[in-house]
Amino acid sequence: MPDYAIADDGARIAFAERGTGVPVLLIAGQATGMHGWGPFADALARDFRVIVFDHRGIGDSDGGDAARYTTRAFANDAVAVLDAAGVAAAHVVGHSMGGRVAQWLAADDPERVRRLVLIATTASDRGGERRDPAVVADLLSGDRARMTPLFFDAAWAEAHPAAVDGFFTRVAGREALRGHFAASRDHDAREALARIRARTLVLHGEHDALTPLPQAQLLADGIPDARLQAFDAGHGLQLDTPAVLEAVRAFLLPPGQRRAHPA
Repeated sequence: MPDYAIADDGARIAFAERGTGVPVLLIAGQATGMHGWGPFADALARDFRVIVFDHRGIGDSDGGDAARYTTRAFANDAVAVLDAAGVAAAHVVGHSMGGRVAQWLAADDPERVRRLVLIATTASDRGGERRDPAVVADLLSGDRARMTPLFFDAAWAEAHPAAVDGFFTRVAGREALRGHFAASRDHDAREALARIRARTLVLHGEHDALTPLPQAQLLADGIPDARLQAFDAGHGLQLDTPAVLEAVRAFLLPPGQRRAHPA
C-alpha cells in the first residue's frame, strides 16, 4: 500500500519509497504512474532513498479538478510529497512532463532541490522545433503498438515486456487524461529557467520523435551552467539505455561513493 501526501486542495497524492541514503524524487511523465519508473528506480535505490509518486488523477492519487491541472500545480503536489516523506531537500529527476514539473519545483522552491536531472523534456512547445502532428496522434491513440516505438528500442521492448507494461499501464479517467495533456501542452517555464540554482543535467535522445533534440539545447541554454548530454535513443531513454542510468548515478553521487553494480 502507498503512503499519502495531502496537497493544498486536500487531494491525496500517493507515493512510495525504497532504498536508503540521500533522497531522490522521481517525477513521472504525462499520465504515467509511479510504477512507470520500473527498473530505473530499482537501480537507483541501490545508492539512494528513491521516492516515486502518482500524479493527481493517476493510479492511487485523488483526481481533484482536472480543469485546473498545470505543471506548476503538479510541482506543488511534489512539494507535498517531500513534506509527507519528511524530506527537506532531494535530488530531483523528471522525465518528459515530469521534467517540466521539475523545472517549476527547482525555480519556485530552490531550497528543496539539491541537483536536477531533466530527461526528454522541454521548457515550452511554443518555440523551437515542433512535433510532427502524426507523432502526436500516435501518442494520443492509446494503441500500445503505435506508442511503443516512440519511446523504446524495439529489441529492448521485446526483451523487457514487464518494464514496458509497467510504463504504459495506468489507472486514470478520461477527464484526468485530458487534464494531463492540457497541462503538458500549455507548459511554458522559459522565463523561470534563469531562477534555477540547482546544478542541472539535461539528458536527451538523439532520435526522440516526441521531443526533438534542439528543444533540449534550448532548455539547457536557459538554465545557468546546465549541461546537455545526448544518447543514441528515443523518448524512453531512462529505461532502454543503460548509459542514461550511469550518467544519472555519476551526476548525483560524490566521486568517492561511486561503485560498480552487477547488471
